[in-house]
Amino acid sequence: MFKTIQREIKNVYRKDPACNSSLEILFCYPGVQAIIAHRFLHWWWDKSAKLGPLKNPIRFSTRFTAYIVRSITGIEIHPAAKLGAQFFIDHGMGVVIGETAVVGDNVTIYQGVTLGGTSTKKEKRHPTLGSNIVIGAGAQVLGNITVGNYVQIGANSVVVRDVPPYSTVVGIPGRIVKMNGKTIAAIDNLEHNKTPDWVGESIQDIQKRLEELEELRNRTTC
Repeated sequence: MFKTIQREIKNVYRKDPACNSSLEILFCYPGVQAIIAHRFLHWWWDKSAKLGPLKNPIRFSTRFTAYIVRSITGIEIHPAAKLGAQFFIDHGMGVVIGETAVVGDNVTIYQGVTLGGTSTKKEKRHPTLGSNIVIGAGAQVLGNITVGNYVQIGANSVVVRDVPPYSTVVGIPGRIVKMNGKTIAAIDNLEHNKTPDWVGESIQDIQKRLEELEELRNRTTC
């Protein structure tokens, strides 16, 4: 457990320029607290499968402990979810990670992110994330989909389809605006001020078309 804490502290030092000390990270970073607790709870969750009649009591205790962690940190992670190394939750309030979610290495997510399910069946119903991924605040990644390595997901995006590696996704529903280093739309490195406004552009196109039709009608009635 001590080595786990050390690894999580080093990970924060690498990813957050705002941190000042290890003590501050341990006591003031809810994302770190939630991840350390999850590492322990996930170990117990897996171990319980081999304990026969003790399985249900142990799994209840891990779920209840996860509920307490959520109450303290504002971050809900199901004990069965699989989280890779160097996983970082920045700020963290409102983050939800479902039971069958799988997260690779070196993934960073921000507050309000959901790795959620879209099925009521007892099956793989949450996303699988590769490595070296950044997910912006408020983004929702839903269903049994796969997000490839080196993907960036913009803030408040809703991703419901597979995302290939080396892509940038923004919007509702999420659209790929950059792939394999080639820009498909005007956005780079999650600069949200450059995020394409799909809805606004569509409304402008409709407005322009209506004006053209109105002008054509006026000409024919004169």
